[in-house]
Amino acid sequence: MRNAAVAATALLAALSLTACQSADDDGKKPSASAPSTSAPAVGNTEPTTDAKAPAADKTKQPTADTEPTPKGNGKTGDGTGPVTTACTGANTKVTVSKVSRPINHLLLTVTNTGSKACNAYHAPLLRFDDGQAATQIMDESKPQAVVTIAPRQSAYASILLASADGSGENGGTAKTLAVMFAPRDGSGSIGNPHVLTLPAGTYIDDTAAVSYWQSSMSDALTY
Repeated sequence: MRNAAVAATALLAALSLTACQSADDDGKKPSASAPSTSAPAVGNTEPTTDAKAPAADKTKQPTADTEPTPKGNGKTGDGTGPVTTACTGANTKVTVSKVSRPINHLLLTVTNTGSKACNAYHAPLLRFDDGQAATQIMDESKPQAVVTIAPRQSAYASILLASADGSGENGGTAKTLAVMFAPRDGSGSIGNPHVLTLPAGTYIDDTAAVSYWQSSMSDALTY
C-alpha cells in the first residue's frame, strides 16, 4: 500500500511538470524562426549602383568657341585703331602748289578726309591737260614702306616739270592736272581722279616726272 502511494505521488508530479512545459510552449515566447521586426532590411542602407550622382558643375569653361572675341580687326593689333584702306579720290583731298626749291618743281599734298587711315600706294598717277600717257615716275624715290595717312593727316609727292639744263623737248604750258591713285598691286588706278588747276604759266616738257608718295614734305622735295 505504501509503495502504491509513493508511485501515485510520483506520477502526479510528472504530469504537473508536463502540463507546465506545455503551457510555456503555447505562451508568447517568440519562435526562433520568426524574423526580427527591428533589424534593418539587408541592402537598404547602401546606395544602389544606379543611384543618381550629384549634379555636375554647370559653370561653363572657356573653349575656342566661347572665348571673348579679341578687340581688333587684325590690322592694327590692339583693336582700337582704325581699319586701313586704300587712299582714293573719295577719301582724300589733293592740292598742288609751287615751291622755290628745287627749281622747276611743284608739290602735291594729299590729305585724308575719311574716318579711317588709308594707304597711299606707289606714286600718284598724273596727266597734264588732256595728255594720253601718264607722267613717268622717279624709281629712285620709292620709300622703304607704304605711306599710311591717318585721318586729317597728309602725305606728299614732288613733280619735276622740266629739266633744269633745258635738255627736255616738246615743252609747253599746262593748265590742269589729273591726279589718280594706284591700287596695292600697282596695276591701273582706282576711284575717280582729282582734277586740279595748275599755277598760271606752269611749263612742262617730256622730262616731267613725279616721286612716290612720301610721309614728309622734306622727303618729297629731295627728288
